[in-house]
Order: sequence, then structure tokens, then C-alpha cells
Amino acid sequence: MKKYAVIVAGGAGLRMGGSLPKQFLLLKDKPVLYYTIKTFLEAYSDLQVILVLPVDYTDMGQEIIDAWFDKDRIRITAGGETRFHSVQNGLSQIEEESIIFVHDGVRCLLSTDLIHRCYQQAVETGTAIPAIPSKDSIRLLTDEGNEAFDRNKVMLIQTPQTFHSKILIPAFQIDYKDKFTDEATVVEAFGMKVSLVEGEERNIKITRPVDIVIAEQLLNETAS
Repeated sequence: MKKYAVIVAGGAGLRMGGSLPKQFLLLKDKPVLYYTIKTFLEAYSDLQVILVLPVDYTDMGQEIIDAWFDKDRIRITAGGETRFHSVQNGLSQIEEESIIFVHDGVRCLLSTDLIHRCYQQAVETGTAIPAIPSKDSIRLLTDEGNEAFDRNKVMLIQTPQTFHSKILIPAFQIDYKDKFTDEATVVEAFGMKVSLVEGEERNIKITRPVDIVIAEQLLNETAS
């Protein structure tokens, strides 16, 4: 089946504290986005990438593609006001029946094994949401204060969130709501159940300066 990866990198990365969006920061002398794109292209030879970027940084994205990748396998589109709208813009580029991965551009350490797991489950069930168990104790905020919650019932959600196009594309035709924090919440609001798949501890999201340091160490461990 046709495969698309909608890599969402439409944010400004304000929490990093600099002017350059975090997806373009250098990690071992290459942009963060380089590693994300590379892994998807290596996962399947017939996979196409749709790169969703801030409108002011599409030229910078094109420079990354020209420097390292086969430009015939990647197209760029502009991001929207929210993640929902950025994904919506990416999905507008897909016309044929397919399996669609939606991935945070700054989760640059995912493996091809994770991509394969998500694909296989999405083929079987229509959805695949990577998740890992919470290792920390959990407390819920309540009207009275807070209370302990069983962490064994908590899963931490990652990307690539993966769907059959017949589920994901119609789901993104519904009206935007603030509660849409990821694709799974959109699909659930559309009336569909989602299934979880085993995620990866190292599939971290680069959001703060320390994450760059951690990512570099993890890359060094992989290389050694």
C-alpha cells in the first residue's frame, strides 16, 4: 500500500529560547530535521515525505532536501495556525488510498523498527499510536487539590501516529477544537477508536536546550 509521512515541523520553537526554530538547530553538524527525514526514507523505499514547515522557513527546508535527499520523494507545504491546521495542510497533498504516518519533526531519534511496527498495526487495525508506560508517579489535579493516580494505567503518547487514509483524511474535515492535541484525539472525536503500539524511550521530542545535549549523546551511543 502507498505510504506517506507527514512530518510536522510548523512550530517556532519558542521554548528553545533562540530565534531559529528547533527543527533547524544543528545536531552533530546536521539539522534536527535531517535525522527525522532520513529515518523515514530509509524505512520504506516507496515512502513519500510531506514536510510541513513555517511559511518563512520553506526555503531553509528546501536547502536541507537539496543537500542530502532525493527531492523526488519529498514535497514541502506551509504550516497552519495550529498543529491541527498544519496536519490538515499536509493531508491535502494526499489523494490516493494509503497508510499515513504523522510525525513530530523534532522527534528525530525514532527508529525504522518503530515505523515498521506502526505500519503493520495500521494495516491490520487502521490505527497505530506509539506509547510508552509512565515511569513516574502520577497525580491528578482535582477541585479539592490533587490525588494520586495509578501510573500503570497511564501511557505517554508519541509519534508517528499512523492511520489508514480512509480514517485520517475524513477525520480532519471536522471543525477544530482546542482539545485536539494530536491526531488520535481528532480521530476519536470523529467517532473512531485508536489502538496503541509499543513506542521507544529514545523517541524524545526536542523542546528545550538540554534535549539537544541528550539527543547528541544518544546518537553517539548508536554510532559506537
